[in-house]
Amino acid sequence: MGSPVHRVSMGDTWSRQVHPDIESERYKQTFDVERLTNILDGGAQDTALRRKVESIIHSDPEFSLKDNYFLTQSECYEAAVEKKFHLQMLAQRQGWAEDSREAYYAYRTLSGSLGFSLQHIFLKALRSLGSEEQIAKWVPVCNKFQIIGTYAQTELGHGTYLQGLETEATYDAATQEFVVHSPTMTAIKWWPGDLGRSATHALVQAQLICSGARQGMHAFIVPIRSLQDHTPLPGITVGDIGPKMGLDHVDNGFLQLDHVRVPRENMLSRFAQVLPDGTYIKLGTAQSNYLSMVVTRVELLPGITAELQKACVIAIRYSIIRHQSRLRPSEPEAKILDYQTQQQKLLPQLATAYAFHFLARSLLEFLHDSHDAILDRDFSLLPELHALSAGLKAMVSDFCTYGAELCRRACGGHGYSKLSGLPSLVTKVTASCTFEGENTVLYLQMARLTKDSVHHIQTLMRSGADEHEAWNRTTVIHLQAAKAHCYYVTVKSFTEALEKLESEPAVRQVLRRLCDLYALHGILTNTGDFLHDGFLSGAQVDMARTAYLDLLLLVRKDAILLTDAFDFTDQCLNSALGCYDGNVYERLFDWAQKSPSNTQENPAYEKYIRPLLQSCRSKL
Repeated sequence: MGSPVHRVSMGDTWSRQVHPDIESERYKQTFDVERLTNILDGGAQDTALRRKVESIIHSDPEFSLKDNYFLTQSECYEAAVEKKFHLQMLAQRQGWAEDSREAYYAYRTLSGSLGFSLQHIFLKALRSLGSEEQIAKWVPVCNKFQIIGTYAQTELGHGTYLQGLETEATYDAATQEFVVHSPTMTAIKWWPGDLGRSATHALVQAQLICSGARQGMHAFIVPIRSLQDHTPLPGITVGDIGPKMGLDHVDNGFLQLDHVRVPRENMLSRFAQVLPDGTYIKLGTAQSNYLSMVVTRVELLPGITAELQKACVIAIRYSIIRHQSRLRPSEPEAKILDYQTQQQKLLPQLATAYAFHFLARSLLEFLHDSHDAILDRDFSLLPELHALSAGLKAMVSDFCTYGAELCRRACGGHGYSKLSGLPSLVTKVTASCTFEGENTVLYLQMARLTKDSVHHIQTLMRSGADEHEAWNRTTVIHLQAAKAHCYYVTVKSFTEALEKLESEPAVRQVLRRLCDLYALHGILTNTGDFLHDGFLSGAQVDMARTAYLDLLLLVRKDAILLTDAFDFTDQCLNSALGCYDGNVYERLFDWAQKSPSNTQENPAYEKYIRPLLQSCRSKL
């Protein structure tokens, strides 16, 4: 049975010794951790490739995340741009293509702390919505960073409701140009990443107006900054939206367009075209222009899941090192993970992190199987793909946000320290609940394609309510139905993954326990619904609870090994609490001493503290 790879950051004497509490947990192996890592990566070759990329990244001091927690917002932005610059140079030397596995692993290794993150979405939208000629023109200049693109959809007054977007693109047949304009204050583009300070071009989603009629939302490539000196182009008002809850390395921005003209060829035209005379030709369905959003939502899932995985690694490792109180008066203080309440907090989150890993893989496979067909204008799978991408993006981001925050709280006061790595994980994953669609709205998009609650609408309509009123008066029920369907899809994808592991009994057993724990946690969290709808009796709920508590004990025994299998390096976690060696207190004290406030002069002392002390002293 293979032993786990020792992945510590060397450099400090104490970091070369693994804490005995965590070492003893690893000594009791019940399955091959390395084999589970291979399964999660997609194969041993993928694991080897990922580790090779990690080694290259970590050996270069330009990519260090050390001291990131002490940076200002502007410094975070500059550091992210610097890392992206160096990564681009490295990728060219190594021959890593933009969409290669190596590029993905580099992004994972650096925890996404890179500039120009919206360039990727710009390219995805271009490939999904653009013609072959447009792809041939724009993709090479993007990949060579001759331009920097962003995706500008959300407006000051509208987000998820795309039909309500107010930005207009009016076709002028006399010049064969589109006039892109923000007609109101609420039409200003607001929130796109890289827009504030970096992007030279924006893929602007706007309402197309041609031949005197509105044709709905379409995408237009709009130059916004000079390629000579980066100043805003005529008609462009652009800037940064200011301080945010997190993601300080991202320059989220605003964009106001004042009758900006772009060539006819700048409208992405795979699914719709405007001829020189202004004739509009529709080549797709009403949903086809949403394809880029669908792709983005699906491809977000692995990254969102990774944030929960990291939070679990940090909190569970810390819960082995942290001792608090006694289980029995005669014994030493216990590891806090030995308390059932701590297990109840953390182990369902670990099970969720695994469940979402296999869910994301399953949905990515569905996307890859259907994407080429959609590009060839076979839209038969698009409604299902759209519904799944909406509902599952909502579920994964909701659960990962809740789980990451639960992990932070489970670490007590130390979890409130940025040095734990947990606050930045929480704020980062929290953003995913609203970007690329607000989650309640996304659940309801899935609900429209589920049949679970149709009879409630029919009952209201028979009583005199029209269809729209009936829908609004049953949205809470629809929401519950959509969430239940998402949970079902997740359990189904997990069990299907287990079916492929018949030749791996030890790994299959430990994953089966996680799958059962995830499923039972969902049942017990929603016991009222199961009882109310008659799916379970009180006795069956008692059986489920007993099985759930038994599973907590079983999963507890393998908890450290299951977190090790994610194979995050210390540099990637960037956590004083979650390092592989378990030397929590030494690292926390060491990192705290590096705070600039401990070496800089304290102006407040001379201005306020000293006069205050002297004033009070004179009265003694």
